[in-house]
Amino acid sequence: MSTNFLGSPPPLFKNVISSCNKLSTFTIRACLHSCEPKIDDHVYNNYAKYCTPNFPNHVSRTPISEKQPKTTLNHTILDNFAKDDDLWLKMQKEARLDIEQEPLLSNYYKNSILVHDSIESALANHLSMKLSNSSISSETLYDLFMGVLTEDQELIFDVNADLIAVKERDPACISYIHCFLNFKGFLACQAHRIAHKLWSKRRKILALVIQNRVCEVFAVDIHPGARIGRGILLDHATGVVIGETAIIGNNVSILHNVTLGGTGKMCGDRHPKIGDGVLIGAGTCVLGNVRIENGAKIGAGSVVLMEVPERTTAVGNPARLIGGKANPIKLDKIPSLTMDHTSYLSEWSDYVI
Repeated sequence: MSTNFLGSPPPLFKNVISSCNKLSTFTIRACLHSCEPKIDDHVYNNYAKYCTPNFPNHVSRTPISEKQPKTTLNHTILDNFAKDDDLWLKMQKEARLDIEQEPLLSNYYKNSILVHDSIESALANHLSMKLSNSSISSETLYDLFMGVLTEDQELIFDVNADLIAVKERDPACISYIHCFLNFKGFLACQAHRIAHKLWSKRRKILALVIQNRVCEVFAVDIHPGARIGRGILLDHATGVVIGETAIIGNNVSILHNVTLGGTGKMCGDRHPKIGDGVLIGAGTCVLGNVRIENGAKIGAGSVVLMEVPERTTAVGNPARLIGGKANPIKLDKIPSLTMDHTSYLSEWSDYVI
């Protein structure tokens, strides 16, 4: 992320930016998440400016129709600690501790983590074992995945950011190694990143085969043409469907049985655009080329057919804004980080059991 701000950054970001290079991976994360301040309109409206990198694969605040110039990615604060080797070292430490507790799993942990000298090697191996079958060997897939991951190191920043996102937002995740080895939403997301890289290099047949294997193994169907940011949580992930022209921004949390789909058989740009910091509840359908703006929240089971403004909550079938279209209630925290699905209930419903 560029630090050439338009005006002075708000204090919430200014102190972090000035000191981030001096702090370790986990110190920065603790600093960012320990206080959880109430965010006023001025700070939240600058969220996209300070936290969204100039990167063509990520949602911007500009209209859908505008063409975005291809620019070089300037790493955000998230990148600064997501690329840190501390995370890989911590995963190796967690593996050894798990072996002490469950010696029965020693070979599994050694072959999956400890024999590898990098996270990309371990990920390529783990995905190849999961996605191989009688026709496509794990050795073939390992060579393919390893080649993609080592060629583009940005993918490793994305992998690390996703690991951190899952660990911080999902209370069921007990360790980074737990997520890396066992969370199918995380694994499906990383397999998609590889498939998307192949798709963008016109190796479409191979990318579609990987999509098919991911769908069969993880029950997650993400078209390789879909563009996904970093810091993504696919919680539970079963039944997630994401269409070809969908775009998902940074730090987004999506629960199971969510569909980001089209509305018919037309070609072209036909799928949703999800902004940064969005939370999409379980069983939601977002259909058509509509925007869910930065920091919005979609309640579980909703059907969204129109744009959802930033920092608002939409619920129902068809979805409606809490507080009404003319004066919707604004969220004061980033919903994908708080993972709060029910805070709006007291403001609009007398629901009781």
